[in-house]
Amino acid sequence: MNIDKAVFCFAGTLILASLSLSQVHNINWLWFTAFIGVNMIQASFSGLCPIAMLFKKLGIKPGNAFN
Repeated sequence: MNIDKAVFCFAGTLILASLSLSQVHNINWLWFTAFIGVNMIQASFSGLCPIAMLFKKLGIKPGNAFN
C-alpha cells in the first residue's frame, strides 16, 4: 500500500465513523466530518496533507499524489 491509498482509506474510515457516530451518539460529530472535508480541499490546493506526512515518516512508500 502506498501513501495515496493509505490517506484515502484513512479519510474514508474517519468520515464513515463520524457519520455513524452522528446518528447513534450526537449530531455534533458532523463537525468532524466537515473538518475532514475542509482538510481534503486544502490538501488538494496546497499539496500539504498532515496524515500523508505522518505516513511518510512511518515509512509507507510514496505514491503519485503525495510526494
